[in-house]
Amino acid sequence: MKYQVVRFVLLILLTGAAALGWLIYDIQAFMIQPLPLTERAIFTIEKGMSLRDVSAGLARSGWLTKPYYLRLAGRHSGQATAIKAGEYALIPGMDPRSLLEMFVAGRVVQYPITLPEGWSFRQILKALADNPILRQSLTEHSPAGVMRQLGVEEPFLEGLLFPDTYHFSRGTTDIEILRRSYREMKSKLAEEWANRALDLPYQNEYEALIMASIIEKETGFAEERATIAGVFVRRLERRMKLQTDPTVIYAMDDAYAGDIKRADLTIDSPYNTYLYPGLPPTPIASPGRAAIHAALHPEAGDSLYFVAMGSGRHYFSATLVEHNRAVARYQLSRRSDSQEKVQE
Repeated sequence: MKYQVVRFVLLILLTGAAALGWLIYDIQAFMIQPLPLTERAIFTIEKGMSLRDVSAGLARSGWLTKPYYLRLAGRHSGQATAIKAGEYALIPGMDPRSLLEMFVAGRVVQYPITLPEGWSFRQILKALADNPILRQSLTEHSPAGVMRQLGVEEPFLEGLLFPDTYHFSRGTTDIEILRRSYREMKSKLAEEWANRALDLPYQNEYEALIMASIIEKETGFAEERATIAGVFVRRLERRMKLQTDPTVIYAMDDAYAGDIKRADLTIDSPYNTYLYPGLPPTPIASPGRAAIHAALHPEAGDSLYFVAMGSGRHYFSATLVEHNRAVARYQLSRRSDSQEKVQE
């Protein structure tokens, strides 16, 4: 009788062990089986959701056939309580194991927003306001109001936002992007200033930033930046007016309609470098690192003038006589050609 009892107990234990072994095997096989996904899908884990809630949600969407297996695997690995809220991208070929790892690591969907080189503070604010993913948290939209919310010390924010593509998750605020952009500009500017060329006519790195913003607006060709920087540096050193159109355009603001007329060059504004010598009081746009580098490493030479040739590139001259000839060749002739076309 005692022997039969022992046999019965052993049979139960062996059966249980076999069942447990099969369950472990089945869970392991399930965790590496690709999800039934045919295209990319988005799944959101809300704050406070447990792995049970997540498994149930995945099952309701048809992406998880055995939600309880995911819960068991999460408990066994100690990951059940480590999942993070957020928006996740589920892609074909992904299995439950990689899914759980993604939830624990918090690899949420990242959205890009690009702040192009040469944009003004106002253009940047509009891009942030128009972005449908960013959470709008700015209560004031004037430069002074935005600066108060950011807690920055500079008197002006124009030019102090670094142009780049920033990636962010849903729920990120517009202020967070502004702070990242501001910190990035301060960092890049400090690095470039520390490695600047000698004997530059700038009192501080902010003046270098002003120059960089002008260079950024003057040319879109990388090879011209240092050459233009050289022209402006030499004009500053000789106390010549910079006479650069982008500063006048900035002074005109909404009045600018795509062309500068002679009368526009007489606008009484500290940004009018045809009227006032030296640098304007602030940057006129956000320069990229290449423009900042050019401002701090101007090309040596003797050119003091340049004129657009119509292709986006510029012709550089060392004398006013040569410059006037270039203006007649590249500017006046083009204007007369366009007038003839209109008359035709």
